[in-house]
Parts: sequence; C-alpha cells; structure tokens
Amino acid sequence: MNRTTLSLIAGTAALAAVTGFATLNQPDAAAPDTAKAAAELPVERTSLLCPAPSTSDLAETSYTSFTPVTQGTDADGTAELKAATEETATEETGGAKTGGQKTGGKKKTAAKPVVTPKAPGTPAVGDTTGGSAPALLGTAEGKFAPGWTVQETTEVAAGSGRGLQGVTCTAPDTEFWFPGVSTLADRTDYVHLTNPDDSAAVVDLELFGKTGALASTVGEGITVPAHSSEPILLSTLTAEKQEDLTVHVNVRSGRLGAAVQALDEKLGGDWLAASTEPAGSQVIPGIPKDATAVRLVAYAPGDADADLKVQLASPSGLITPAGHETLHVKAGMTTSVDLGNLTRGEAGSLVLTPTGSSVPVVAAVRVLRGKGADQESAFIPATAPVGTRASVADNSAKGATLSLTAPKGTAKVKVTASAGSGGGAAVSKMYTVRAGTTQDVELPVPTGLKGTYALTVEPLTDTPVYASRTLAATEEGVPGFTVQTLPDDRGTVAVPEADEDVAVLQK
Repeated sequence: MNRTTLSLIAGTAALAAVTGFATLNQPDAAAPDTAKAAAELPVERTSLLCPAPSTSDLAETSYTSFTPVTQGTDADGTAELKAATEETATEETGGAKTGGQKTGGKKKTAAKPVVTPKAPGTPAVGDTTGGSAPALLGTAEGKFAPGWTVQETTEVAAGSGRGLQGVTCTAPDTEFWFPGVSTLADRTDYVHLTNPDDSAAVVDLELFGKTGALASTVGEGITVPAHSSEPILLSTLTAEKQEDLTVHVNVRSGRLGAAVQALDEKLGGDWLAASTEPAGSQVIPGIPKDATAVRLVAYAPGDADADLKVQLASPSGLITPAGHETLHVKAGMTTSVDLGNLTRGEAGSLVLTPTGSSVPVVAAVRVLRGKGADQESAFIPATAPVGTRASVADNSAKGATLSLTAPKGTAKVKVTASAGSGGGAAVSKMYTVRAGTTQDVELPVPTGLKGTYALTVEPLTDTPVYASRTLAATEEGVPGFTVQTLPDDRGTVAVPEADEDVAVLQK
C-alpha cells in the first residue's frame, strides 16, 4: 500500500470524526434509510423586546415572565429583562490627564433586571410606576428559552389613552405590518422600535392610506442605535391626516422589535401588535362579546387587488354579516369598514377568505367597549394559528377571557393554568371547539392561586386553532380592556438527523 493510499484513508477517517457523522450526499449515492426524519428539539436561546410602556405620570405597569415546562431541556438556564440602556456610567476610571482633567474610560455597571424568573412553570412578576420606564431587552437561555413569553400591562387612570394597555413582548425581526394606525388630530400613534444588538439598525417606515403610499422623506433611513429604543410619532412622517392607515416597518440592516402605541383623546388606547405575515386568508380571533363597535382595516401589499369573503365565527357557526358580505382591497391601499356591534353579545372571530384568486393581505380590527364618554378601545391583529403550543401571562382569577376558534374543522384543545406567581398548583382542562365556531371557554384556575398565572394552549388535533386572551378591568365606570393573540411560541426547532456516509468521499 503506497503513501498516497494511506494518506487518503487517514484523511477520510479524520473528516468523518470532524463532521460528527453528518455528510452532504449526492442524491444518487445515498444509501437506503440514510436520511432520518427531523427531530423536534427545544430552542436554546430566545430574545424578547418590550417597548417603553407609557409617558404618563399616572401609569402603573406590571411585567409578567413565563416559560412553560418543556421536556428535553437542559437543567440549567437563565432569563432576565433589563433596560434597553442597560449600561450606565457610574464613575471615572483611569485615563490620560489633559490640562488637569481626566479623560478616557468610564466604569460601566449593569442595571438591575426588572424581572428574573426562578423556574419554568411559574410566572415571575415585576412592576414600575410613572412615565419614565424604559424599553426592555430580554434574553432567556437553556430551560427558560422554549416558549418564553413576557406580558407588559399598563393602567392609565386619566388623560390620552386612559384605560388598560397590554402587549406581548416581541422577538426581533426585519419586517412588520401594522394596519389600523391613524394620523388624525385626536390620535397619538407611536411606533416603538427597539434594537437588541451591539450595532445600530437602519429602518424605513412607509405609510399607506386609502389612495396608496403617503408622501414622506423623514421615514427613510431612520437609525436606531445599539441597545436602545426609539418611539416615532407617525403624524410627523406625513402632513396627511387620515383615520385608517397601514405602517410598514422595513429593516434595512440589523434587527428590531416593533409595536404601535395608539392613544386616543376620548376613546382610551392600547398597543397594536403586528399583523401576521401577508396571506390570502386571515383570522382575527376573540372579539369581545360586548363590543359596541368593530372597525376592520385591511391592506394588500402586492400588485393585485384582493376580494375577501367576510365571516364571523360565532358560537353556533360561521355567519355572514348583513351588508358586509365581502371586502374589496385595492393593491397598495388601505381599506376600512365599520362592522358595528358585530358580535351582538356572543363570542366571535373574523374569518377573511378569498372569493376568487388568493391575494395576500394583512388585517386588524379596532374594538370599542362601553358607551358615551366611558368608551375604551383595543386592537386585535390577524394572527397565526396556535400551532404546537402558545402561552399568555398575567391572568387573574377574574377579568381574563380566553377565546378559541377553529374555522376549518372541529378541534380538541388542552388548556393549562400554571402555578400562581405567589403560589398554587397547575390545573389543566380539555375543550372541544366545533368547526367554524368561537368559544369563550371557562378558564381553569390554579388550585390555591396566589398572584397571577399563565395560560398554555395546546391543540390535540391537526385542525388549525386560533386563540386570544382578553384582560378587563373597570375603573371609575370606564371598561378598560386589552387583547393579546396566541400564535405558536416556536419553542422547538426541527433538527435533521444524519448517519455516517462516506460514499461522497469515494467519488
């Protein structure tokens, strides 16, 4: 055996060891049963971003962190939320002296975490008051990462946006759509952009109204510095005053978290989360049964018009609202329609489907509760299905409603109420949601509950299930409320398995 052959054998063995038996094979060289089905493994790291809650001195804000128990995670892990300006200068350190003045370094110290969870399966809470609370950057690793969720809930007693405001802290991304914003005089809408990374992010903000794109130059090339958050007042981006607009957040470089805070002088306010990705069909789950007004806003981002069938998934089945059977959405334009008191005292969800060819749209509704001067508003964006699992935190024994919708077929669902933040034992219940219906289910409550708890929704069938949670709290006769949707928590990731196959080295 010559030296060349020996070298080839040694190189082959070394390559197999380095690659851990994972090889990229030619299709015609793959041996039978070489490729195996991908394994679903828990994610090992999750990032969440919470916007600055309020500028009102009367604001009272709570943060609730929760990670559901997930099989297959490591025993170790950490999770914490820190201010976006997490490092502050505390004292001067060594540096050159110039003219008797010290220059150079500053000693940096990390801010105290707002919330530090202690164990999966039990919520952790923190709170703050006033209008100077910063945006938060959150990181969870190990056993805290899969399905990690954080709820930010703020009560504002008076003033613009008074009522209950809630938002689920979001993962960083590069694109967001927000149908339902406004630049009218009585609305103050901010898009909050939060950068979790070590380098600056650059973003474009585009506004689309009833006749198309609104003229604006100041929305282009906005820089969001590292580890910081920027609230952008939408009315400063354009001189046009329109009631219903869609804002597109397009990140050129880096990643951002984005959410819109919509405050009304007379109708309260809330957070508007991003609509799910543009699609031909959309579902907006959990419109409160006592809604006094529902306004649907939709936008078609492509080059083709969209024609949508509008249906309400009620407790008894799919219903077509009289006078609003269809909705025509022109390409590149925002379309809105008042649906009135759509739910008429029953649980309901909007289901939008194409009447002909499928054209991607984004959508959301603005919901009002109450009457006269005691009205309050909230937003519900179109959302993705629950998928494998989804959780929502900050529920109490009273004032929380969970809505489940199964537009395409009957579904069975498991709902688990976690242990309480101050004590109590987890409890689970099973529910059946009939095809085409929405149910406001009777919530399980932890045994011996102390504090607040989280809800985890897990479909037991393949039928798509959509969900939302409503928090309600009446203060001085004003029916404050906020609604959060429950898309899949992306707590697991598919990891393909591979076996050793050195056939490719013999080509």
